[in-house]
Amino acid sequence: MRPRPPRSTALAGAGLAVALAGCLYAAAGAASGGDGGDGSGAPTGPGSAAVRPMSAAAVVDPGVRPQAPVLTGADLDGKPVGLAEFRGQVVVLNVWGSWCGPCRAEADDLERLSGQTRAQGVRFLGINTRDPDRAAARSFVRAHGLGFPSLHDPTGELLLRFPPALLNPQTIPSTLVIDRRGRIAVSIGGAVTDEELSPLIARVAEEAA
Repeated sequence: MRPRPPRSTALAGAGLAVALAGCLYAAAGAASGGDGGDGSGAPTGPGSAAVRPMSAAAVVDPGVRPQAPVLTGADLDGKPVGLAEFRGQVVVLNVWGSWCGPCRAEADDLERLSGQTRAQGVRFLGINTRDPDRAAARSFVRAHGLGFPSLHDPTGELLLRFPPALLNPQTIPSTLVIDRRGRIAVSIGGAVTDEELSPLIARVAEEAA
């Protein structure tokens, strides 16, 4: 018999999200017109990143949650910010771009949830991607009244630090929920509403640190 591969190797394959998932939440929206933000089914936006509504959320079993990578950089005002600042809190990490239609659709819900969950020890952090000009991203933030910071990642370099099965750098928007121990607990590909995201945040926030 061939020796079984180490757990870390087995989980690094294409089936990582399924192997890690404690359950899958099917969400409405998959029939709303393919991957393109214009309903054409074609990728849109800089770098031809796929833009699609939420199709499923993978909830990762605590026993096999991977550690989130180190994320440090500058926010949209050039100030230093990093994921480590929020250790001990639940972090909702949202990947967005000012050019992305579904990102605009979900932004108000994210800001509302950010305020509603703060007392539970939840913090929101964005990763702004494929926006070479910070000015466009800042305009997006002002338009939606976003009060949480966002790392500026114009080349997508920060996204490549994550397991691709949990955060596909070609899927914008994407959202991760990171537990109080700094591990990836929930992975969502596509736009998400507050009704879809709220119970997932609550589930992780209720866990012991």
